[in-house]
Amino acid sequence: MKLNKNFSLLLLGQSLANIGDVLYIVGVISTIFVLTGSAIAASFVPFTIASSMFISSLLTPLLVEKLNLKWLLAGSQIVKTILLFILGFMLIGLTAANYYFIFLIIGLIAFFDGCANPIRQTLTPHYVKPEHLIQANGIAETITQTIQAGMWFVGSSLLIIMSSQQLIWLVGCLFVIASILLCLLESVNHETTEQKGKLEKIKEGWKTLSNTPVLRRIAWIEFLETIAATVWIAAILYVFVNEALNVDEKWWGFINGANFLGLILGSAYCIKFSSFVEKKIGTFIFVGSFASFLFTILFSINSIPMISLLLSLCVGLFGQIKKIPQQTVIQTSVSKEQLSTVYTSLGAIGTGIFGVGSLVMGVLADLLGIRIVFVISGLLLAIVSTIAHKNKQLFVRNVMEQ
Repeated sequence: MKLNKNFSLLLLGQSLANIGDVLYIVGVISTIFVLTGSAIAASFVPFTIASSMFISSLLTPLLVEKLNLKWLLAGSQIVKTILLFILGFMLIGLTAANYYFIFLIIGLIAFFDGCANPIRQTLTPHYVKPEHLIQANGIAETITQTIQAGMWFVGSSLLIIMSSQQLIWLVGCLFVIASILLCLLESVNHETTEQKGKLEKIKEGWKTLSNTPVLRRIAWIEFLETIAATVWIAAILYVFVNEALNVDEKWWGFINGANFLGLILGSAYCIKFSSFVEKKIGTFIFVGSFASFLFTILFSINSIPMISLLLSLCVGLFGQIKKIPQQTVIQTSVSKEQLSTVYTSLGAIGTGIFGVGSLVMGVLADLLGIRIVFVISGLLLAIVSTIAHKNKQLFVRNVMEQ
């Protein structure tokens, strides 16, 4: 697959923005912890971001109706850039007495960031031919997971040689370049349906999910998988390493890294064998979900650190082998005009359920034990594999022109 100009610009612009997102969060968490000495205060950063992105996912359909998709994506990045520079200047006079103002800015940045991912996924089928969607989704996922895996380490390392404020200025430069690249995208024809009330527009994506059989199943899969995925957050995995494996903290990094490596390998497989994956989309979604269930259960009962590394890698690998074909099914199951509202609704499920699920899994880990929450995660994935098996015939790429 030869990357066309628009998809390349979209990918590069979003990648720079994603790199900046991770780096500025590292800087903000470091600043708050230095000012307050409170881990709880620092932990409110990801909570604030998740909450703002959830609200954004609910309200983005209103913006989609009014704005061109290309300019909605570029405009949100420009506003994020302006807010980031405000944050940089704010850090100059920040003290332990007024640090909470920082949460307002990061909440606003996250709000505008909340529409970026669904819009990027919506624009992909506009810029990529249907037969190249699996490869395009695989490339995008590979880059995204590489950024997620590497930038936390890079950000932490950069704080050794520069201050948090200097890190924010560096991110500001990345955001400026990202904004320029996204402005260079070609506008797409995105016909909106008849004018509707605000509430109707917000409900449109949810109605599409409910009325489209394959999307209704995928929504349930997203719901269950999101809860299952909360056991892999840093706090729960850290406890598992200490209590279940009885090894020191460095193994938390190893296991986390193995999971990310699995995600990257899964993406690479889908890129390399995209034609084969496309012919067997339903099978790959089922096999990926069943293997994820199996390896998660094995992870929950295992006590050997090296085997945990391998199992973590396998969970990431098969999870990604399932996710990328699933993205292609979503992108071709409805018209391109409906796609943005579908993605914002799925995004709301992801952010909302992940926030609540993380809290619930944390409580269950304290009450029932750390191994039990991984068993629960595995059982949820077993239900997902059952849904995938029963509905394999629905999981296909719609070859009709949208």
